[in-house]
Amino acid sequence: MPKHPSLPSVSRGNHPARILERAALALRMQHFGEAEQLAAEVLRTSRTDTAATMILAQALIAQNRGGEAIAPLEKAARRGSDARIETLLGAGLGSAGRGAEAIEQLRRTAARPPPFLPAFQELAGQLAKAGRVEEAIAVAESALALAPESVDLQLDLARLHLYRNDRGKARAILLNAREAAPGRPEILAELGRILLLDGEYAAAADVFRHALGLRPDDALTRADLAACLLEMGDRDAGEATLRSALRGRPQMFGRTTYALAASSHGRFFFRPSTLAKFLQGDRSEPSTP
Repeated sequence: MPKHPSLPSVSRGNHPARILERAALALRMQHFGEAEQLAAEVLRTSRTDTAATMILAQALIAQNRGGEAIAPLEKAARRGSDARIETLLGAGLGSAGRGAEAIEQLRRTAARPPPFLPAFQELAGQLAKAGRVEEAIAVAESALALAPESVDLQLDLARLHLYRNDRGKARAILLNAREAAPGRPEILAELGRILLLDGEYAAAADVFRHALGLRPDDALTRADLAACLLEMGDRDAGEATLRSALRGRPQMFGRTTYALAASSHGRFFFRPSTLAKFLQGDRSEPSTP
């Protein structure tokens, strides 16, 4: 593994605890490559460091390299019972395409007391990924029975209901979650999407604006707000909001294109190049309104 020139070295006298602090910070900041290298640096001198193993595994999984996380996690799991390690092992197995093994591993972890809620969450996610949504909902509900105040579990359960298009149940759960945690933008974003799907455009726009006030860089929510504005007939504001959502984010091109084309007050472009120019602010070529 190539070493980043700015990374500290344990052998040069840097304390492993300080390197782990940097690794944890890099992980929180989503600098996954840096977190991986820092955690690996610690593990070269302390192969049984659980914290470093967990950071390394999370960084690898976040980079879609879950298969590389399996071996160190299995070694750590053999050293002793640790629900955190076992849950990450389930996530790594799932990331590597070994879904059946992931589900089996996570079922064992979730069944062992004391309850470890992230194991239930990961299990529900792996079941949903396998298309077993009803089982995933049952797992999420059983976890919520153990921790009824958990907003994260409520959000997970709402998303599962929304996945099977049961918007009524999802909305009821999200309304309760919003009451418990009004400052959580992800709750507002999911609730806004249900309102958008149900055609309640003005209410959805208000919810999306609130979510963006809490998390201004959420491009997906900004695109959803644009869709609401277009449906409400405010084409200029909707198109401006779509451009803002796309700016500097090429991965948002598909979502902004869909919002523009699917709206009853949107536009359709025959050529992708013309659409790209339009979304970048160039109105020199005609479109089909």
